[in-house]
Amino acid sequence: MAPERVIRTLVVLTPDWPLIAAGVLPTDVAVVVHANRVVATSPRARSEGIEVGQRRREAQRRSPDLFLSESDPNRDARAFAPVAAALEQFTPRIELSRPGVAAFPTLGPSRYFGGDEALAAMVSAAIDAELDALGWGGSAGIGIADGPFAAQQAAQRGVITVVPVGGSPAFLAPIGVKVLDRPELVDVLSRLGLHTLGSFAALAAGDVVGRFGVDGHAAHRLASGLDERPPATSPPPRDLHFVVELESPADRVDIATFAARGVAEALHERLSGEGFACTRVCISAETEHGECIERVWRHEAALTPAALVDRVRWQLDGWLNGPAAVRPTSGITRITLAPDELIAAGGRQLGFWGGETAVDERAARALARVQGLLGVNAVTVPDVRGGRGPSERIVRISAAAVDLGAGHSAGTSRRMGDAPWPGRVPAPSPALVPGEPVGVDVFDDTGAAVMVNGRGDISAAPASIRFAGGPDIGVAAWAGPWPLDERWWDPAQHRRRARLQVALTDDRALLLHVEHGEWSVEGFYD
Repeated sequence: MAPERVIRTLVVLTPDWPLIAAGVLPTDVAVVVHANRVVATSPRARSEGIEVGQRRREAQRRSPDLFLSESDPNRDARAFAPVAAALEQFTPRIELSRPGVAAFPTLGPSRYFGGDEALAAMVSAAIDAELDALGWGGSAGIGIADGPFAAQQAAQRGVITVVPVGGSPAFLAPIGVKVLDRPELVDVLSRLGLHTLGSFAALAAGDVVGRFGVDGHAAHRLASGLDERPPATSPPPRDLHFVVELESPADRVDIATFAARGVAEALHERLSGEGFACTRVCISAETEHGECIERVWRHEAALTPAALVDRVRWQLDGWLNGPAAVRPTSGITRITLAPDELIAAGGRQLGFWGGETAVDERAARALARVQGLLGVNAVTVPDVRGGRGPSERIVRISAAAVDLGAGHSAGTSRRMGDAPWPGRVPAPSPALVPGEPVGVDVFDDTGAAVMVNGRGDISAAPASIRFAGGPDIGVAAWAGPWPLDERWWDPAQHRRRARLQVALTDDRALLLHVEHGEWSVEGFYD
């Protein structure tokens, strides 16, 4: 049986791109944060012990002078447009996976420019010319190997790395399995003693499929130096190309993106109806004067309507709002979405009692529509974090940072929420937590105000409470108080308070807390 053909690929990787787009320099102590987690660090920040994945507060503790920049995919894509345009002198078809990462097949360009080494040197010079103007010259890695995965691992070295033809398996063998970006699979492999890609690739493919399923088989192919999926033997049919014609030329990103949202949903529904999913899409936009920009976007998973709209927005933002050298002279009149790589849809089982339902599917589509209208970070959902009070444990984060199917964020906040928190309010939690504390007065049976002293002793049994401007409401039962002394080692954030649970005569139950002599409602029980 002939060996499987793998497309030889060049990858340009700029790991610090979010910081470059934010306008900081390598000498700055700076990070980019998303959902309260560090997602990118400058070289100077890394030298001070700040790492990707740390909480914002932990990073600030390591460097008080730390500069924080919020993650902004639109900004990153807009700033990356000149870099992508610089690669067009080598090939017209650039493939982007995210801002800061670009790739293209080397078969034609390598022959034209004198080989892989010469091509890599010329690409490096072109990229450095763009990065020098931003103060980040020499920060991009160039990798050439058999397949995009091996080429990206080569580019991770931060220098020009050319893996010989057929040498990708040997190159990948000593690399740790963490690069597979599959936490659950990596955890199992590590417990089995398979710490490198080479040890994982040495397993028989049939055994991997039997133990880890389809996703494990795809990871095994990557570890073996192959593409994640066998190459398609024919291009997608042209009747899957979806086009939107704008009635009047659009020179604003939001107008053009809104127009593309409908065709993104239509494309996704058509593919789903035929049992396909799109992992690579070609997005082209034309202007009234005949100017055209075409980019190929890759996504490791299936592209959802929201993901398609995001990539349209990124591409158009970099074109319409980018440097004058790449900006068109007229508005956009035509946008085309053309699937470039299709795979069989994994399918989903909608549940009768529990699991995913048709309501969940409709909610996900509605969320995608709102994200297409307002932006990917405009939609937020509640997430559980660490904390002692109900108002501290529930925060709102961007829906883009959440695995809606699993019901929790992609980060480690769920583990933080389950960690021990001495003094935390026990279950059941209040059903309603006000956005701002609701002030109340608490009285004993003589009408005197009830207080809690520094030792946590209550002055008298609560007999009634009064909301601002309302009548007195009797207390049928109460429990507490539970004193809480938080962050005593930090004068700026030190808090002393006490909690009290009360059941009222009007059948309501409240969670109260007193701080600085003032009572307030922290939660309403159902």
